Amino acid sequence: MTIRTILVDDEKLAIQGLQLRLEPFEDVEIIETCQNGREAIRAIKTLKPDLVFLDIQMPGFDGFSVVQGVMEIEPPLFVFVTAFQEHAIRAFEANAVNYLMKPVDEDKLADTIERVRQRLTEKKSTDEAERLKNVLSEVAPEAVEDFDGDEVDAASRYEKLINVKDRGQIFRVEVGTIEHIEAAGDYMCIYTGDNSLILRETMKDLERRLDPRKFQRVHRSTIVNLDQVRQVKPHTNGECFLVLDSGAEVKVSRSYRDVVARFVH
Repeated sequence: MTIRTILVDDEKLAIQGLQLRLEPFEDVEIIETCQNGREAIRAIKTLKPDLVFLDIQMPGFDGFSVVQGVMEIEPPLFVFVTAFQEHAIRAFEANAVNYLMKPVDEDKLADTIERVRQRLTEKKSTDEAERLKNVLSEVAPEAVEDFDGDEVDAASRYEKLINVKDRGQIFRVEVGTIEHIEAAGDYMCIYTGDNSLILRETMKDLERRLDPRKFQRVHRSTIVNLDQVRQVKPHTNGECFLVLDSGAEVKVSRSYRDVVARFVH
């Protein structure tokens, strides 16, 4: 799959530098470069790219204005690139794939491209499912009901209750009451707001048992129940804290910032 990409920055050197850093990614095809917001809006509407690397601070139309200007079409994925840290939360609100600081770090860029690939794969699967549903509605309407039931069936595969053996007792924990989970080696500390329990299991295995639409990793060693999040607090270096129902605060590392975009609108 080729990722058709547009680069937008009012500084030519910044565009050239990003072009060089993107060269190792064989699936990224740069189809256009733009030096202001108006050019970017025209190019996005005309070329319909998959991905746009977008500078925030530009004369006239800034990066956020560009995003607003293409909302009438199906927008591409956006990655904001800027020298100004204070725009991080607005970038999350704009549902950006990631937020990169200038000069762009090569490891962070590689992580960003991998996220883009995942997002595009998910979108393609969703689009194909929707097309199939439309065909079914025309040729076999009765099958659409079964098709709609697939999501329910998928949800039923995940745990509703988890048995936790802790301190010589077995606790039956309702998954919906779990606020967050922290890893310590092969042990998981499960927090339910008013209690904490120790489960002997790896994070990888526990993740398989939890519905990914609700439980997301926000740090290398932390999983959060997104239904329990009540506030997002910005922090330094592109990180932020999630405030949960109990008042507990969980740090979101830069590597998992795109999770915030799922519930910040």
